[in-house]
Amino acid sequence: MPILVLMSGLSYVAHAQTVEPRDLLEVADFSNPVVSPDGKQVAFRVEQASVERNTYDAFWYVQDVDGASLPHLIADGGVVLRDSAGIPLPATVVWSPDERWIYYRAMVDGKIDVWRAAANGSGAEPMTHDAANVRDFALGKGGRVLRYSVGATREEVRSAERAEYDQGIHIDASVPIGQPLFRSGFVGGRMATQRYGKVWFDRVPLPADVPDHWKAVDLQKQVTRDLDAAEASGVGDESNADRRYPEAWLLSRSPGDDRVAILTRIGKRNGLRDKPDVKLSATLPEKGSQQIVCKAAACTGKAITSIQWRPHSDEVLFTVTDPSAGLAQSIYRWNVRAGAVLPVAHSSGLLNGGRDPSSKCGASHTAMVCVSATASQPPRLERIDLKTGTRRVLFEPNAALAQAMAKYSSVRLLHWKDAKGQLFTGQFYPAKISSGAKPPLFVNYYRCAGFVRGGVGDEWPFASLAAHGISALCINAAPYLLDPVDRYNEGLAAAERAVALLSANGEIDCAKVGMGGLSFGSEVTMWVAMKSRLLAAASVSSVSMSPNYYLFGSLKGDRFTSGLKEFWGLGSPEKTPAQWHVLSPVYNLDRISAPVLFQMPEQEYMQATDYVIPMIRKNMADLYVFPNEPHQQFQPKHKLAVYERNLDWFRFWLQGYEDPNPIKKQQYAHWREMREAVSTGPVRSGTHSGG
Repeated sequence: MPILVLMSGLSYVAHAQTVEPRDLLEVADFSNPVVSPDGKQVAFRVEQASVERNTYDAFWYVQDVDGASLPHLIADGGVVLRDSAGIPLPATVVWSPDERWIYYRAMVDGKIDVWRAAANGSGAEPMTHDAANVRDFALGKGGRVLRYSVGATREEVRSAERAEYDQGIHIDASVPIGQPLFRSGFVGGRMATQRYGKVWFDRVPLPADVPDHWKAVDLQKQVTRDLDAAEASGVGDESNADRRYPEAWLLSRSPGDDRVAILTRIGKRNGLRDKPDVKLSATLPEKGSQQIVCKAAACTGKAITSIQWRPHSDEVLFTVTDPSAGLAQSIYRWNVRAGAVLPVAHSSGLLNGGRDPSSKCGASHTAMVCVSATASQPPRLERIDLKTGTRRVLFEPNAALAQAMAKYSSVRLLHWKDAKGQLFTGQFYPAKISSGAKPPLFVNYYRCAGFVRGGVGDEWPFASLAAHGISALCINAAPYLLDPVDRYNEGLAAAERAVALLSANGEIDCAKVGMGGLSFGSEVTMWVAMKSRLLAAASVSSVSMSPNYYLFGSLKGDRFTSGLKEFWGLGSPEKTPAQWHVLSPVYNLDRISAPVLFQMPEQEYMQATDYVIPMIRKNMADLYVFPNEPHQQFQPKHKLAVYERNLDWFRFWLQGYEDPNPIKKQQYAHWREMREAVSTGPVRSGTHSGG
């Protein structure tokens, strides 16, 4: 049934007059499209949430690039694999040289193998049968050999977990304390015992230190053998190019030869985390490792976010994601030999390989196949002619939702500057109202690319808020400053200025403003709540700086404390008390006048209890925790609950509305108690109270 649902676009149930949270949750998303070697077909995966089964359906499709026929489903994609923050991993697919097959990783029946599916839809089967899960793979020798890497076997992982359970888990720098310790989070598509990886709070499974072990399958003889170190060197990565270009930020190697396209960050940081500009360069065989720099206006001083070679040519295709245009994307082609740069296509939203702005379109010599998405248009697959720029829709599984968005939502891009001249952009969803009253406003600050839905993490349903009478504004954050006070004050200034402008235009009621966010968006929301009287209500899902956060993280040692010093200027609370008193909600509870809804993942909520619990005791906060969830919560039932409770929360505080559904009776009884407590607290002035 899910297969037919995706093909027909009937998974979206159009409501009478609104776009509801479930409609946004059940958007069908695309993986990176990959074009066959002959340029005639494209393979892609479609993923869609199922609330009833609390999972995501994923299916592989193949379609003719010319769009002459509908896509045909060729295989089940298995469990959608995610990183430890909850973000879907790229669904890598490789075509066989004869275009008969596609190869991909899939988790089926608890095992991650490399699968092969016939491009004509005649069948799919696993090509590896390893005792361990496949980590990476590559085709070699003209498609006759499949190389793949593995770590510890599945039984070794389970045995290590059981041994710890029986003997007690030894707490050391690798253990993510502050969350359940036994099989408490998803790693590799299963509930696993976790350890910290090498990057910040990234998590990996037990045993965590097993290196890649490469094997090879002879696809004709169906014989598997181990690869020695020399054979495995460089398989599946671009390590050789990395060594030649150590300053590179992003590399793209041309298939079949030694050409490399390179992006390098340049310019003076001036307090920024990253260098502000990007240099595009490339190498040609006769030039050796000498780089040819693109000097045309279209690739100078632009926010280039992805690069790839146009097959069978000397052209590099590159994408500009323009911050001054609300992260709108444009694609160009650069002839490395001639130096000429020509435009290919432009979108008011994303035009790439999926939700990640840096993901690539599929490309042949004549056309690109891209995922197109804007603030008012959910994702769809398009063909773009590389010579003429002509665009044609290939597959639109979200067509019904697109029609509803066009009918019931009038999103527009806003531009404004703060007092220091910093430019901000944001997607504004004006409220649907029938009375003459000015509507409330909800604000989110972080990143608003493509079909926004609910901000980073998808938790605040912008279109649904607007449909129910609350205008919504998703603000694209300014470039990341290393100084945390300056960084947060930019978010505060952006929100205050936007509220002032919308209020002056008579579009919103500045006394009824709510705000919410995840991760950096949570931090900015709590900062605005602490440092101003702008907000009437707030909602966050991630922790801000607190002594608990420091205590739990400090067990990791220097990898944690050095990052805390670099990005927040913090040592321990005892060594840097002044900075802690400025940044942490723990020391600013009396300055928070807006009630806060915390909807947090089980992996993180303990780190925030030293300020959330006092707020709960003062009836200034409400806390919900979702089991087995990471930084970005993803289980469909949880996502829907978060969406709907956020909608209820802001309708209650900004509109005085209560859903008559009897299931929510206790929720509203508690919120009325909170409202009584808030009404006797500090009076909101609507002015900035300083940093």
